This record gives sequence, structure tokens and C-alpha cells, in this order.
Amino acid sequence: MDHVPDTPRLRIAQLANFVGPVSGGMKVAINALGRGYVAAGHERILVIPGEQDSYEETVDGILVQVRAPKISPHYRMIAQPWRALDVLDRFKPTSIEVSDKWTLSPAARWARKRGIGSALFSHERLDDMLALWLKRQFGVEAVVGALNRRLSKNFDTVVVTSQYAAEEFADTGATLWSVPLGVDLETFHPSKGEPPALTGSPDEVVELCYVGRMSHEKSPELALDTALELHRRGRRVHLTMYGTGPDVEALRRRAGDAPVTFAGFVDGRDEVAARFARSHVSLSVCPAETFGLAVLEALASGTPVLTSNQGGGVELIDAASGASGDPDPASLADAAEELITRLGPQTRQAARARAEQYSWDRSVARMLELHHRLNRKEKQG
Repeated sequence: MDHVPDTPRLRIAQLANFVGPVSGGMKVAINALGRGYVAAGHERILVIPGEQDSYEETVDGILVQVRAPKISPHYRMIAQPWRALDVLDRFKPTSIEVSDKWTLSPAARWARKRGIGSALFSHERLDDMLALWLKRQFGVEAVVGALNRRLSKNFDTVVVTSQYAAEEFADTGATLWSVPLGVDLETFHPSKGEPPALTGSPDEVVELCYVGRMSHEKSPELALDTALELHRRGRRVHLTMYGTGPDVEALRRRAGDAPVTFAGFVDGRDEVAARFARSHVSLSVCPAETFGLAVLEALASGTPVLTSNQGGGVELIDAASGASGDPDPASLADAAEELITRLGPQTRQAARARAEQYSWDRSVARMLELHHRLNRKEKQG
């Protein structure tokens, strides 16, 4: 993406928590957008938590790590927001993009006091995510609604990636900016692998995969239970679960001696692409996913997707490239049974064609349009 000479050069600060070595979709999105900003001729400052304060100039912009405590074996969170705000004072961005609704939300007030435009990037839908964690809906909507109204008031714009994500901010007064995310169509490609051909023999095994964090908010147990239901029905399937997280051991116990393999975290996007491409069906069934990068990555690899009919993932598939069901094992297993009957080269082609509608260039262009608007707001103010 080339820089347009007659547009001002922007200095965009991206702030995020929970970005670490094993981070998934949010990290992919932040970095893909950031690289796009730099490629378009703008400056990018990425502010994330780290073991200690550090500063590094990279080809993808300036990386600033703020000393922050660990809140889990793999993730840190900036517990003292002023440390991140000091970074903003140092680099004086023209606009800020905050991918956190918790400790980094004070950046909105920092920006407003200085007449700088601010955008909250909503990577998760808090009401449904907390309901999954707490296993109840009662009381969650009121708490999350109050938080979202406050965030909507403080930030100039809230970026949403799907209609499902936008629904959380209904009646909050938020100014919404829709930005569907993209997928690396070169890395994730059907040429990276191919599953065993299916001829209809009763002895054939359908290879299923789950790629994601092994934690409640991603619903890995629903993917596992769907595979277990298929196995119980006599369908010959094998599920490989890729990823790590706090629920791994519980999931192992849940799987018992069923045909399930826990492969752990896969390092390297090329290897992830190969694992997708060698699977017949990818299970991305979380009903609280606001977008679903794993859905797009599977589709781009030529792998059809089974997803929940709730959440953002279902917005990414069509009738030719996947299937969906209610977020319970029986309904999803029914949908999987139907999808399995039509697996073949045409389904793989349809999956790839669907993914090709989503490129990072489009996402970057849409975000840059927003940052230019925020920059004009600053100058007009």
C-alpha cells in the first residue's frame, strides 16, 4: 500500500494489553494493521506490556514495552496506566487506537485533554464473554452496559468488526466504525497441505481441527464436545486441538480415550496454515467471538468451517463454505454431519473464494480513513 502524497502523515499509537508470545487473533490484527500503516508511509508506535520498560525501532514501527506484572503464565497487563500515558506524552501521536477496555481506557481522557482523536478497538464482546465465564447472564448485561456507555462517551469512535460486535453498543450513544478484518491470503493457502481424500468408505476418518486458546472465552470445550458427540454416534472422526491455555488439562480429562490429540501451541504462521490445510473441517464454534480470524484462516487454507450460529464467525461463512448450528454439541454435530456429506474439491474452492473477500489491505484502508478523520478533528479542535 503506497502513501498518498496529498494526505498528512499520521503518527498512530496502538495500545494493547494481553499481547504475548502465544497471543492469538488480537495480536495478529494489531500487527497486520500496524504494518499496513507503516507501508502506507505513516508512523506507528505500539505500546504493550513487558517484563521491563524498553524501546525498539523496528521495520514495523516503534515498539515500546511498559513494565507490567504477569496475570497468567503467558500474559501481562499494564496495571499502572500512567506508564502508558507517559509514552504517549513522549511520542505525541496524532491519534490513538486502544485495544483494551480495562486499564488502558484512561488513554481516552488523555487524548481528549490534548485534542487528539481516539478510537477504541472492540476485540471482544464483554457481555457474552463474561456470561461464558460466569455461566450466567443475570447481572452481566447491566454491568457491561454501564461500562460500554462510559467507554462510548470517552472515546471518539468505537471500531467494531462485525454486526454481532456492533450489537453490544446499541443504545450506548457510541459512534461506530465498521472494519471487517482480513487474512494473509499468501500464508494461508490450500497449497500448504491437503487432507486425505474421502471416497465414502465407512472406514475413512474425517480430520477435524480446533485452533485457538484453550480458555473458557474461546469455547474449546464446545468444539471438543461436538467431536465427542460425532464419535458417540459412530462417525469416524479425529480431532486435533492446537493451542495452549488454562483449560488444557481439564479438556484432556474430558476427552478421555476418544480420538482427540492435543498438539499444543503451534509456533509460526506457515505451520498453522499447514495444519489448517491438512484438515477436512475446522471447528470455530465460540458463540461469543466478535469476528473470528481463525475462521478466515481456515477458509483461506481451503478448509470449510463449522461454527456457531451465534457470534461473529457465522457472518464469515456462506452455505458453500461451511455450516453452523446452535451452540450445543448435538446441534453442531448435526450440522457437521451435513457438512461432511459434501466435503470435496468444490467445498475447498468455495472456502478459499469466501476468504478472498477479506484482505488486510481493505482493513488497513478503512482504519486509515478513520485515523485521518480523527486527525482532522484534532486540527479543527
